[in-house]
Amino acid sequence: MLERTGGQGPDGSGVPQYERRGACVIAPGGAYDMDSVAPLARALDRAAREYPVVVLDASGVTFADSTFLTLLIRAHRSGRLRLAAPSAQVRQICEITGVDGYLDVRDTVDDAVA
Repeated sequence: MLERTGGQGPDGSGVPQYERRGACVIAPGGAYDMDSVAPLARALDRAAREYPVVVLDASGVTFADSTFLTLLIRAHRSGRLRLAAPSAQVRQICEITGVDGYLDVRDTVDDAVA
């Protein structure tokens, strides 16, 4: 379980994570592509093993490519992922590819952990 609120992940990923209402909230920021997605993948994998619900707060993601979408789909298959507050860029790529109809997308982190 996460020991710190708002801190870096205990998995060594460097991706900010915190616990809220029994869910693990992962709050990445910046651009995610083939060269940068590995730390986020580690954080999601670890959280999926330890929490009944994993929330990805995507409000800080400024760029996402197909590698990011593949990661979201893989995490969703565990039955635990909720995508919260997607940035305009993430929302657009999800809508264009149809992934928004597959993922559990919530407008806010509060909605996602409810």
